[in-house]
Amino acid sequence: MESKTILDSVLVNNYINGNEKSLEILIIRHKQRIFSFILSKVSDREVAEDIFQDTFIKVINTLKRGAYNEEGKFLPWVMRISHNLIIDHFRRNKRLPKFNNTDDFDIFDVLSDEMLSVENQIIKEQILEDVKKLVEELPEDQKEVLIMRMYKDMSFKEIAENTDVSINTALGRMRYALINLRKLIEKHHIILVN
Repeated sequence: MESKTILDSVLVNNYINGNEKSLEILIIRHKQRIFSFILSKVSDREVAEDIFQDTFIKVINTLKRGAYNEEGKFLPWVMRISHNLIIDHFRRNKRLPKFNNTDDFDIFDVLSDEMLSVENQIIKEQILEDVKKLVEELPEDQKEVLIMRMYKDMSFKEIAENTDVSINTALGRMRYALINLRKLIEKHHIILVN
């Protein structure tokens, strides 16, 4: 059977069962995507090489331990490992990406990406989940406006009418909601991936 036609899940099982060549095929098959992804985040070829190596050391250790249970989802699983290692790299170097301290900062601009690849989609979903949890920590009036605007796509005029306040008050609450959300994101070390 041609190596190109063997499913990732079959190669993973073959490797777990002692076929070392299967892992080599998996690495060759996915190296370009994984390495490009890492490089796009760290912008340093040497660091990217290190993180790529560490990713596969982690992959090998997990497979050898028999702790792999991502049936049929090998690439997204490896992408998550590399993403976590990228975050570790930034934390170790105290180079967490800084946010623009402007009034018109909008976290959802950072999250929007028309051409989402599989790995970015996974990471975006995780970030959105994390952000949704943080939204719950906002004061009630700010949370209400943010949910109406971001999740229900309501205009500020509609928000003002629904919450019985002026448009200026609604805009002010939204502004404070975004400022507070940014602080919570920094406090919880959530990395926003473009």
